Order: sequence, then C-alpha cells, then structure tokens
Amino acid sequence: MSSAPDVVVVGAGAWGTALAGVLAANDRPVALWGRDPAHRQAMREARENRRYLPGLPLPASVTVIDDPASLPASCALAVLATPCQTTREIAIWLRRVAPGLRALICTAKGLELGSHRLIHQVVGEVFGADFPLALLSGPTFAREVAEGRPAAVTLAARDADLGRQLLARFHTPRFRPYLTDDLPGVALGGSVKNVLAIAAGVADGLALGANSRAALITRGLAEMARLGLALGARQETFMGLSGLGDLVLTCTDDQSRNRRFGLALGRGATLTEAEAGVGLVEGATTALSMEAIAAEHGLVMPISAEVARIVRGDTVPAAAVAALMAREPASEFTLP
Repeated sequence: MSSAPDVVVVGAGAWGTALAGVLAANDRPVALWGRDPAHRQAMREARENRRYLPGLPLPASVTVIDDPASLPASCALAVLATPCQTTREIAIWLRRVAPGLRALICTAKGLELGSHRLIHQVVGEVFGADFPLALLSGPTFAREVAEGRPAAVTLAARDADLGRQLLARFHTPRFRPYLTDDLPGVALGGSVKNVLAIAAGVADGLALGANSRAALITRGLAEMARLGLALGARQETFMGLSGLGDLVLTCTDDQSRNRRFGLALGRGATLTEAEAGVGLVEGATTALSMEAIAAEHGLVMPISAEVARIVRGDTVPAAAVAALMAREPASEFTLP
C-alpha cells in the first residue's frame, strides 16, 4: 500500500473530519486541510479535532496538511466539505493551488445567495462544465459517522465511471453509498430540507404537537419535489436518502442546527438571539434563495415562503402558522 494520499478533504469541520475518517478505513491514506492554521496545528498535536469532534481520535492514516499545493500526483480527488456560501471562494482557491485535481466531490447543502445557484452549478462555473464532479448527501450527522455508527448516503455523479469509483472508495462496513446521476435532485434535497427543518423547529418550539410536525414534513416534501421538478430533477430522488431521508432526520433531531434555530424562534427568541445560540444556519439564507426561485418559476411554496418571511423579520412564528392554516382548502395531489 502506498503511503501517499489519493484524496484530500478540504474543510476540517465536523463533517470534513468525519468523512476523512470514512475514507481512511482499512488504513487508506487521506489528507485533511482546514483554513485555520492554529486549528490544523492543534489537530496534528492532539490527533483529534477537539473543536468540532472532541473525544474522537483521528485515524492514524489521516494527515493534516498545511498546503494542498504540496500534495503528490497520486492525490487527484478532493472532497469539498465547506459551508455553502464559501463554496465559490474555496473552489477558485483550490483550482489555483491544486491544479492536479481530476475530480471533485461537494458535500455542502444550500443555494448560493445572490445567484441562487445549486452547489454543482457553482463549482461547474469555476472548474468548467465538463470537470468530473459528484455530490454526496443524505441523512447523516457528522458525529455519528465519526463514531462509526451505520449510515447511508446518496452519491450523485453524471459520469458512470466516476460514480463507480466513488462507490468503492466510500463504501465501508459502516458507511453505505448509493449511486444516482440526478445532481439537481440531490442538491435540492440537501438544500430545501434545511429550510423545512427551521419550520419544524418553529412548530415544536410553539408546542404544536406531533400531528403538526408530521403534516409539515409531508407537505414540505411536496414543496421540495415541486421545486425539484421545475429545475429538472427527478421525482424519485426526493423519496430517497438525499430527499425524504435527510428531511426526516433534520426535522426531528436536535443535532440539526436548523431545527434548533427554529426551536429558539418558536420559543420566543429574536433572530439575533437564535442565530447566536446555534451558529451557522444554512437554511436561513437558502429560504431567501428559494423564495426568489419559486417566484421566477411561478411556484407556490407556502411553508418555505413563511420561513423566508420569518428570517427576514417580516412575520413572527405564530403569525406564520396562522397564515398557513388559513389558506384555502385544496386537493392534496393536484394543487399546491
């Protein structure tokens, strides 16, 4: 076995570190890079990501690096595990410092604010439309993956050979990927679920009960599919791991930052207080992008629209719920 890594994970947060551990299964060498030099040094010294995954040692075959430009020629694959709104910036930097890359996997979930681009569209604009690209998404919390608990995800790649290579590279006894070529569907599932998780958190913060949560998840899934079909995705993708699976996970478990943000709002916190208590909330910016896309395509997406109004400060949780319940009755499957 060669000691040179064949993959670099860009982003040393919880998810990047967890994926580095997956890729390091069976002592396979993996490089891990984060933008904070002090954090990189701390991980090297402790052999642990104490900032994001305390108590979980890094596998011995994971090397924390300072400069992707120093990677060997054998390292032709990068996993981009950075927040959605930094994707373009990191992609531009990565293309400059690591020209030997031959394929890229994106894990960010969201829509780029301003352009409203999906993640693979953003990366395609930087690396070129023909650059081999894949998305990884699904119902996963980083700590559970890093602990070695069983998990399953969707890998989306249009190039069949790349898809098969990635299936083999990510598959371990505790991590099972499934393949699709529906990049828009996988990208949208991971994006929209964050918005709906805010809504679910709001409902639970208001103590509306299990009935309301179930209804919200179901009608939210209908909105997700409605937007996806308008943007060229396939209906079945939203019934899979990167759609329904991730939606249920994020709406029902308090490990989700988006859900906790909504919970705080539902319990009376201000927007500033809720965000300060949770940190990065991708669903808040995604809601605004979704609102613009829905208007562009003439789509009715009432739950997502109310989340956008909440995060913009145009309404409060109780009023948003009242507005949803006051909508005219309609057929479940033929009208929004």
